[in-house]
Amino acid sequence: MEEMTSSPRERLILPFMAPFYHCFAQPVGWAIFRVIIGGLLMVEGWPKITAPFAQVGFVENVLGWPAGWFFSPLLAVMQFVGGAMMALGLLTRPIALANAVMLAITIWFHVTRPYGDAFLTPEGIEFLKANLEYLTPQGQARLLADGGYAFLHQVQSKAVFNSTFWAAGAALIAAFGGGKYSLDRLIGKEF
Repeated sequence: MEEMTSSPRERLILPFMAPFYHCFAQPVGWAIFRVIIGGLLMVEGWPKITAPFAQVGFVENVLGWPAGWFFSPLLAVMQFVGGAMMALGLLTRPIALANAVMLAITIWFHVTRPYGDAFLTPEGIEFLKANLEYLTPQGQARLLADGGYAFLHQVQSKAVFNSTFWAAGAALIAAFGGGKYSLDRLIGKEF
């Protein structure tokens, strides 16, 4: 393997752009990325903060983990508070790593437990056929044609995609830290 001996500036097609990239584009871009990942986690975590024990049944019955009373509020705090800390760049690496692991579990969950093929059961379809006031003619034609199959697979794909994006983003933040514009950098200490 050939060793790279040139500086990053010498490898640029437009070397005069190096200060712009190094001093502005990279640190600002990284801060924006960190705020987006953290902010999205906060949005996802807010309903869990307002009802911290709402996930107990899911944790215990669906995931099969004991102590849902512990993991449900922990999930809320990891997403909302952890997202805020990531956005601010405070204790960035450990918080991002914890969220990356949690999000990897979310990917695993969505992949191993797909929504299935039918949005509506046969009984539900019969009910809607008998009660057309619940559907517009256009909506009825779309929904009843395949029982919601296409819609449900679209929802499944988006769940896996979003979890993958967040997990990869959190993992990158864990690897690279808060960056130039972070509270970690401001206080002068990083993990």
